[in-house]
Amino acid sequence: MDPVRYRILGTAQATRPDGTPVAVGGTRLRALLTVLALRAGRAVPAGLLVEEVWAGDPPADAPGALQALVGRLRRALGAGAVASVDGGYRLTAAPDDVDLHRFERLTADGLGALADGDPAKAAALLDDALALWQSPVLADLPDRTAEAARLGVRRLDARRARHTAALALGQAEQALPELTALCDAHPLDEPLQGQRLRALRDAGRTAEALAAYADVRRLLADRLGSDPGPELRAL
Repeated sequence: MDPVRYRILGTAQATRPDGTPVAVGGTRLRALLTVLALRAGRAVPAGLLVEEVWAGDPPADAPGALQALVGRLRRALGAGAVASVDGGYRLTAAPDDVDLHRFERLTADGLGALADGDPAKAAALLDDALALWQSPVLADLPDRTAEAARLGVRRLDARRARHTAALALGQAEQALPELTALCDAHPLDEPLQGQRLRALRDAGRTAEALAAYADVRRLLADRLGSDPGPELRAL
């Protein structure tokens, strides 16, 4: 039987191989699915599940409540979807059956293709990775701040790499609107600012590139009391 696929980049969801959604109702149930899917294929101790599902405020009979919640998830997904292991539970899914782990793999493959000098392959892989993203990420995890922040950094890495591929493919003009928006959102990110300057230069907008560099230099001086780094100065 083909595996159930899981989405946790956004609201937790499960779908059958034919695309039919599986009803996973209830905040706690979706939280449990999220915690298990974050570690797909690996055993998760019961204590950690209780801590993350109930966000540090467990019920009086935490082991019993967790067992009941696992039972509900099994009824929704199928009896074999969640295995009992010594001291905990495991989602019986391969990492690639979970959108988060596919995102991580595709991003890594895209970065590898870029390093190997194949921007077209990198662009295709990174497009597939970024298409998986939904906001807010890990929406059903009660305390998601740290993990969401880590994933936000990873997504920004993927977006930077996608624009590097776009510039290598001669797509500077098409990349500029998103690059400008990213620079507005992350004004102190020098690699992003460098990409925007390259895109402006490659699009033949040299005067705008020079003005943008002057803006970045003033911003870094005002905010950090520093000059642009050597790569940005050389550019």
